[in-house]
Amino acid sequence: MPEHPTDPRRPAPGAPTATDGPVRSESPTIALPVLGGAPPPAPPRARFGRTLTARAVLVTCTVALVSVLVTAIVAVPLAVRGVERRDQEALAAQARLAAEVLRTRLDRGRTADEERLIRQLRAQQIDAYLVRGGTVDRAGLPPRVVQRVAEGRNVSARRSVNGRRALVEGRALPGGNGVVLSRPVATGLWRQVLLSLWLPLLAGLAAGVVAGLLLARRLARPIRVAAGAAARLRAGDRAVRVPVEPPDEVADLAHALNGLAAALATSEGRQREFLLSVSHELRTPLTAIRGYAEALADGVIEPDDVAGTGRTVLAEAEHLDRLVRDLLALARLEAADFPLEPVPVDLARLAADAERTWADRCAAVGVPFSVESPGGPVPAYTDPGRIRQVVDGLLENALRVVPPGAPVVLAVRPAGPDPAAGGVVEVRDGGPGFTDEDLAVAFERGALHQRYRGVRKVGSGLGLALAAGLVRRLGGEIAAGHAPEGGAAFTVRLPADPYPIRTSA
Repeated sequence: MPEHPTDPRRPAPGAPTATDGPVRSESPTIALPVLGGAPPPAPPRARFGRTLTARAVLVTCTVALVSVLVTAIVAVPLAVRGVERRDQEALAAQARLAAEVLRTRLDRGRTADEERLIRQLRAQQIDAYLVRGGTVDRAGLPPRVVQRVAEGRNVSARRSVNGRRALVEGRALPGGNGVVLSRPVATGLWRQVLLSLWLPLLAGLAAGVVAGLLLARRLARPIRVAAGAAARLRAGDRAVRVPVEPPDEVADLAHALNGLAAALATSEGRQREFLLSVSHELRTPLTAIRGYAEALADGVIEPDDVAGTGRTVLAEAEHLDRLVRDLLALARLEAADFPLEPVPVDLARLAADAERTWADRCAAVGVPFSVESPGGPVPAYTDPGRIRQVVDGLLENALRVVPPGAPVVLAVRPAGPDPAAGGVVEVRDGGPGFTDEDLAVAFERGALHQRYRGVRKVGSGLGLALAAGLVRRLGGEIAAGHAPEGGAAFTVRLPADPYPIRTSA
């Protein structure tokens, strides 16, 4: 089968092959990840009824409707009773007037004045009953009403007159005489009251709806502003800020979003600086390895110098390998499956083991190394491999910065008089030390590297961050301070009893 003329597995014509000798390339570069990235697609707009404004309007309208209904339920009976009370009072006034007119005329028999008064009352839909000597002039009144008037007592009530519900007002006169007026109770009174109240109730409902709409828009506006700010943050805009305004809950939300934006900006800035620092640290050994490899490939190195060149390349490769290991460990440190095997450990024996390794290294560069131990065991519960990794990292940092003749001290001691208090490991040196501002950021990735690069010997900026993460995962505490030898002091406090392994650094 013929090969495709543009088969990517075959080199292009004229391209160098593996037999043509080493290919010289430009200096290695490290690709940095793009922070932020393209904004994700905007979510679809919510349908009416799912937004806060719509729900607030619906709730407000419901409250307004319930208020109108409750108002109607309470106001209509009160209005009906008020109308009936007014009619009763008007009928009572008519009864008093009729009693005054007929006070002296009832004993004379039926007169023209009585007829005229009865006609006037009937014109007002009022029936008049005259009681003479305890006897009513015509039927229709309840006997109990007639009896009370004849006994000299007034009557004000609602009774059935001629088979109809009516308002009754009776006034007693001397000699068993009296006047009783009745007016049928008005029908359709509830309907009349409702017809008179529907316009005010409808106006109240409309006012509630309008007020609810305005209130809902006012309440939802800060949330819409916050949602817009969050969308801009998601899109990578770290300069966005939300205005802080009342009420307190909205102000708290604005403060939280503004703090988040500031924290993201700071974190991404530090991440960018850290990536640039790591890129520089990776480029240094790679440049050395490439240079020596090119020299070997070109045959410009004498045979007697090949072994030394190989050792140099090996040292730079080891440096590169150590840096990559630190990066991988730092990346895995936050994972829940980070391997830890805590067991009871004697910190005094761990310090003695470290002394055998570091005494010769320090002596080779003229740095006095000493171990301070209480003479007995210092119990702790930790992972011996990981805590030795922490101690080696701290000693390597100290050896990098101390000048010849300045001391490096590894000290172990109990954390307190009670053995259950745990143990303390301390690394001190007589180097340049830290300022108070340095101590606040000592365990942040790349912070000291960025601050002192080009000023004094610094590492990659990963060692202290890795040590701090390991100690915290081991249930301990780590702190940086000033050493009595004049340099820096790193204090690691470890528990003596088993602890729940942390799943996050």
